Amino acid sequence: MRVIRAVATLHAGRAAAVRQGVRSVSLGACRAAVETPSLRWTGSQLESRRLFSRSSYLRNANMTAAEIALKQAKELAASNMTPEAAAARMTPEEAKRLTRVRNIGIAAHIDSGKTTVTERILFYTGRVKAIHEVRGRDGVGAKMDSMELERERGITIQSAATFADWKKKEKGVEETYHVNLIDTPGHIDFTIEVERAMRVLDGAVMVLCAVSGVQSQTITVDRQMKRYNVPRISFVNKMDRMGASPWKAVEQINTKLKIPAAAIQVPIGSEKELEGVVDLIEMKCIRNDGQRGVNLKISKEIPAEIKELCEQKRQELIEKLADVDDEIAEMFLEEQTPTPDQIKAAIRRATIACKFTPVLMGSAIADKGVQPMLDAVCDYLPNPNDTDNLALDRAKGEQPVKLVPYNSLPFVGLAFKLEENPYGQLTYMRVYQGSLKKGAYLYNSRGNKKVRIPRIVRMHSNEMEDVNEIGAGEICAVFGVDCASGDTFTDGGLPYSLSSMYVPDAVMSLSIKPKRSSDADAFSKAMNRFMREDPTFRLHVDEESEETIISGMGELHLEIYVERLRREYKVECETGQPRVSYRETITQKAEFDYLLKRQSGGPGDYARVVGWIEPNPSEGEDNHFESRVVGGTIPDKYISACQKGFQEACIKGPLLGHKVIGSSMVITDGATHVTDSSDYAFNLAAQMAFGKAFAAAGGQVLEPLMKTTISAPAEFQGNILMLMNKRGTIVDTEVGADEFTMVADCSLNAMFGFSTHLRAATQGKGEFSMEFSHYAPAPPHLQKELVQKYQKELEAKRTK
Repeated sequence: MRVIRAVATLHAGRAAAVRQGVRSVSLGACRAAVETPSLRWTGSQLESRRLFSRSSYLRNANMTAAEIALKQAKELAASNMTPEAAAARMTPEEAKRLTRVRNIGIAAHIDSGKTTVTERILFYTGRVKAIHEVRGRDGVGAKMDSMELERERGITIQSAATFADWKKKEKGVEETYHVNLIDTPGHIDFTIEVERAMRVLDGAVMVLCAVSGVQSQTITVDRQMKRYNVPRISFVNKMDRMGASPWKAVEQINTKLKIPAAAIQVPIGSEKELEGVVDLIEMKCIRNDGQRGVNLKISKEIPAEIKELCEQKRQELIEKLADVDDEIAEMFLEEQTPTPDQIKAAIRRATIACKFTPVLMGSAIADKGVQPMLDAVCDYLPNPNDTDNLALDRAKGEQPVKLVPYNSLPFVGLAFKLEENPYGQLTYMRVYQGSLKKGAYLYNSRGNKKVRIPRIVRMHSNEMEDVNEIGAGEICAVFGVDCASGDTFTDGGLPYSLSSMYVPDAVMSLSIKPKRSSDADAFSKAMNRFMREDPTFRLHVDEESEETIISGMGELHLEIYVERLRREYKVECETGQPRVSYRETITQKAEFDYLLKRQSGGPGDYARVVGWIEPNPSEGEDNHFESRVVGGTIPDKYISACQKGFQEACIKGPLLGHKVIGSSMVITDGATHVTDSSDYAFNLAAQMAFGKAFAAAGGQVLEPLMKTTISAPAEFQGNILMLMNKRGTIVDTEVGADEFTMVADCSLNAMFGFSTHLRAATQGKGEFSMEFSHYAPAPPHLQKELVQKYQKELEAKRTK
């Protein structure tokens, strides 16, 4: 809008000189003024130009009005540059800085060696001085597993961020690459940590086990990478283990993950005899030497026993590239051999386009093959300028707009993770456009709230390094920002918002309460913190049972939070299965004639109601009340009290204390007393009459049935059929080429712990979702068991 105003000012030719009586000048005249130096404004006319600042006046005292307006228009247009224009204006220093930045994540199945790989990366880049193993004997633990629980269990629970500089030789010149790195968990219970990391990263290293190949969580991680279009290189780890087969892993990436892949390395030796790798592009041997493999021995002599294999795998690499890259395809058809530089360029193009993944090999625990993998990160994964990061322009109906990682543009960033620490809330932020300075003011696009950034830090696991400014394309953390995960921040000049990450539905719930009532405040504080940090952790209070229910991604997920409550907040908790919301109903007509007659010294209670209860004729879940009293035996004012009494009786049924649905009460007659009858008496009489007649009316317990949809690979269909036959009725089954989908109506009571059984039956590859379907009669044995349990609870309350 400011650009339009400036151009309009230029077009009108006024340049704020209306007070001096200067007549309007056409656009052509303004252009002539630019070309004719003799046409100048007087000092008094320039003084009257209040559109521009005093500093602008002093700086441009010898410029014409048209020149000033043109210059102002260009400056204003710079703030709304197109991506192409911004790229053209980028300084060589800024462009070079961006080409040397990599934002990557390490993702894989459980126990594939992600944290061990990350530890080696930090060691070889000089970020840590010594290597500590995940389950090391020294008791220190890996750098990225900073939480005490992580070191005890030997698993990653929270994603951890760090940064490092990797020096890489390119054509004899040493270039320094700045790598922002996020180590992610492997358990599906902590899948949100992988989800939000993939949302903000430009590339990833997918680690595979050389023995197991593609596993269940590898498929989940692959799905997350594809959801956010994250290019990846693959690293086959644990090549020193017995039974290691990198070629099986490469084949499974092609067949199971459906992404073209080819090895760019061949191992020298196997299992315990692993020496190093052969680079198929340069056709050279790379061996690790020295303590912890810090030195690389490079030679052109390939061992004779694998030379033929190397030639074959190099040809396979070129053929696979020809399928995904036009330039290599043309050379392949013309029977030309591409040069190493051409192969590298093709791999980079295809990888960034998510059409291909190069496969590297090594063993992090044996300190082999990690440095070539770091070189591949620099060679083949994108820098922030290579990826299309889109924002939604709210001023244009959420039209997608490409963000440019250029420091001079207005700021746009995304808060992707929150963490509480002793200094307050720590907000992890990805800077997509512009730069962020300490003390700057930002606007949260959700609510347009203005916030100040008092402190900016770079994270190194749980350590912080203060910085004054962060450039475009970087990842940092800030203090003092009250926001939610997924909020967009701008400098206030752009109406942009970024799409948030995908948050899966919770699959398991537990009832929870603190053992000591004095811990209620600490319990509440902890729950609020956990929900802010983790979008998959949810809490609600059940209206009927008044239990506090926590929900999450699995048993381990909830178990970790209960343990954190005990350790971090000193709150001991009791957990159990949530109380299922049953319903009660009647199945037949039952008549009643109930007399309430109580005397207690003063005025007593007297009310008589006659009628029947029956299932609601409309066959709905609503309850229905009707009065067919004739002759005024019950006055109208008491009829409404009877209706209210019936409604109150339906809130807490006689069998289990749950709601009664689908019932109808009809009152036909009754009696009153001159002094003892009242609204209260008839309300109570209606409740008692309903309770007495309920058993005769065939009172029944209804249980909630959940529509359960299960998806899993077709090979596990038999296992899932056995699981579901015990839990409900199969409604529909759809079998595809690779996987099948089953829909069943299952009792909610039978679904507790189902996620664990499903993972065991499908090797972790099955997924399910549940939604409420309808209520159905509970089996007689279950009803009897539930009624007995409820009666015992009532008896226990009476004896207290």
